[in-house]
Amino acid sequence: MSQGRNREEQMEALAARKRKRKHGDRRRRRSAGTGVSVYKDHFGPAQAERLLWRAGFGPRPGEAEKLAKKGLRGAVTSLTRPPKEKLTGPPPKDEDGNPLAPADAYGHDHLWWLDRMVRSNQQLVERMTLVWHDWFATSNNGVEAQRLMLHQNDLFRKHGLGTFNDLLIRVTRDPAMLLWLSGSENTKDSPNENYGREVMELFTLGADRGYTEDDVREQARSLTGFQNEYSDGVGPHNFHFDPEQHDPDVKKVFGKKGRFDWRDSCKLCLEHDSHPSFFVEKLWSYFIPVPPGKKTRLALQRLYLREGYKIRPVLEAILKHPSLYRGPRMVKPPVVYLAGLLRGMRRGVDTENWVSLSEGMNQRLFYPPNVAGWDDQRWLDTGSFRGRWRTATEAVRDHELKDDEPYEPDTPADAVQRAIKFWGSPTISSATRLKLVAFAEHVEKGATNESKRKAYPVLRQNALRVLVATSPDLQAA
Repeated sequence: MSQGRNREEQMEALAARKRKRKHGDRRRRRSAGTGVSVYKDHFGPAQAERLLWRAGFGPRPGEAEKLAKKGLRGAVTSLTRPPKEKLTGPPPKDEDGNPLAPADAYGHDHLWWLDRMVRSNQQLVERMTLVWHDWFATSNNGVEAQRLMLHQNDLFRKHGLGTFNDLLIRVTRDPAMLLWLSGSENTKDSPNENYGREVMELFTLGADRGYTEDDVREQARSLTGFQNEYSDGVGPHNFHFDPEQHDPDVKKVFGKKGRFDWRDSCKLCLEHDSHPSFFVEKLWSYFIPVPPGKKTRLALQRLYLREGYKIRPVLEAILKHPSLYRGPRMVKPPVVYLAGLLRGMRRGVDTENWVSLSEGMNQRLFYPPNVAGWDDQRWLDTGSFRGRWRTATEAVRDHELKDDEPYEPDTPADAVQRAIKFWGSPTISSATRLKLVAFAEHVEKGATNESKRKAYPVLRQNALRVLVATSPDLQAA
């Protein structure tokens, strides 16, 4: 009896030790973190400002200082897990002061989204909506229905920080995408390869990374079945899956056989060996201009797979990585540049000119040039820089100082500081500041008579505001 009791006690003690060891293993795994390097240096206003430009549309006056007080982790978390959405400031309007009609009026879709970039307190949500708009590039040039483009835009906004699996599923059946890549023309009797090719080449795997032309054809068969109707006065509508138009036969994709449908097509892409590295490197490229090192890339891939294709954990790791804060500056996409100017000067969307000016900078929202998205190599060339200059000039036009307005005399250095403050006091390098001061001094020397001495300070200030906005410091962050 005693021996039995001892044996029972021994077994209970052994089980307890196993439970304790198992619990300790879980705790050690949690404490090990992501395995991705985290920025450990000082996180001050300059670092917070860069974060707000990379993960949003730039700071409003005083916002970088406020964010810096949260520390790196707190700052990133406040962006990836924002409060309930709030739009601050006057609502957008057209030239006549009327509310926008984004689903109907030409260019109002662009203005509507630009307004959200300027006024929303969910800056990263809007920035990720822009990322997905480029990643799953869809253009109204092919869709020809602004309401459907807006519907897709809302899809990106609502699900852009969830799982990539869910996002891919929703994009695959999204009406705008079905029209853009011929998904609703893909039937068992006439398979269309457009989406079947791009879902692998551009969305999940990368060009020539583990798939063949046979895989493209078989994916097209898997994706058959989507249909829609068209009515005059309504346009395309009633998007649905019709089993009668789907090819139910066995397909062979990536060496696997099965009666695959459109959901299986997405799943096969996500489970492909090439997907994790593609996802990590592409997402990284939107926030950091140099590719991740091998160790970082592998750690991010492990994190992505461990978290079940969740986007937010990988994004948070990227936004806390040292390369974001220590690495080279990154050219701002045109609409990010424009939204940032408006945020810095506390101006809302009050003119339709932003549509044509954005086109001049090579980024019209809802109109990426092709299925591969925008070419960021053209965002700061000789042609698009002229568009940025015109945009900065338009931004200050209604805020220019007039010759007959009182103007307190200032030194060249004070004039430069005043112009920088106009834009919300962004960080300006000493090299840029020296050139701006040299320009201001040159203007001052040109005031050779009383009339010029009275007029030049005002003209100089107006010119300095444009020069600050078009300086390298505001073109990149």
